[in-house]
Amino acid sequence: MIPLAKRAAIASVACAVTLGLVKSWAAWTTGSVAVLASLADSLLDLVASLVTLFAVHLAAQPADHDHRFGHGKAEALAALFQVALIAVSAFFIFGQAVSRFSDGAQPSEGAIGIGVSVFAIIVTLALTSYQKHIIAQTRSVAIGADRVHYQSDLLLNSAVIAALILDQYLGLSVADPLFGIAIGLWLLFGAWRAAEEAINQLMDKEWPEEKRLRFVEVAARHPEIRHLHDLRTRTSGNKDFVQFHMWMDAHLTVAEAHEVVERIEASFADAFPDCEVFIHIDPEGRIDEPDNPLVEADELAKLRARTS
Repeated sequence: MIPLAKRAAIASVACAVTLGLVKSWAAWTTGSVAVLASLADSLLDLVASLVTLFAVHLAAQPADHDHRFGHGKAEALAALFQVALIAVSAFFIFGQAVSRFSDGAQPSEGAIGIGVSVFAIIVTLALTSYQKHIIAQTRSVAIGADRVHYQSDLLLNSAVIAALILDQYLGLSVADPLFGIAIGLWLLFGAWRAAEEAINQLMDKEWPEEKRLRFVEVAARHPEIRHLHDLRTRTSGNKDFVQFHMWMDAHLTVAEAHEVVERIEASFADAFPDCEVFIHIDPEGRIDEPDNPLVEADELAKLRARTS
């Protein structure tokens, strides 16, 4: 059975191929900078979608001898590659728009460009709706970046329609290159948004505070945990990783401590099903770095202070 993220990537490739072919014909027929900008974006969509397809396939592979934490960060790398392509696309569009200002050429056959753009909007809406459904189930950062790119296409194609209407039917000759520049700026904004999540994963950024708090709340249900500190969290692809230290009764046997940890891990698995938890046991009262509150601060005490 094909994994959900891979299905979304295949759908993205199919969409990019279809739109690339249709927009190639429209760009050749109309000579519009706005349509050409839309074509350039669709061709880069195809490359980005192929990279996404490879990345989600690689990220789904289980941990191996050389990648003991799995391959989830392949998605973040693919997302950054998409960002680079989006930026290249934007600067190509800027160049074409400036050239059009200088040569004064006008687009033609505006009805064809408008019709193709309407078709592109319908196809893209269907794809982004499907991607949203997949992202909700998989949390795939690569599909998320791909969706940001295709969401920008909705505005891009709307801008193409507006540019051709203003140019062809209202006689505003500068509308086509101006809208081309506006599309390029929007693509750069989309690149920045897509890069943020990928960089956060590659830099092992901590979970949002709300998610960390939910984790501590689950831990607080276990009275055996006397002190929870040095809590560290990160995300790789669609998998989360957590590690922390906790105090336990120093008189427990190894077997008894192991049984307690097993129960704690089971409760985390229920609350955070895609999370791998690493627990380090300290004898109660042990302080390793007394001058480092980042390490020694008790997360359970913080939780009680919040709720008191």
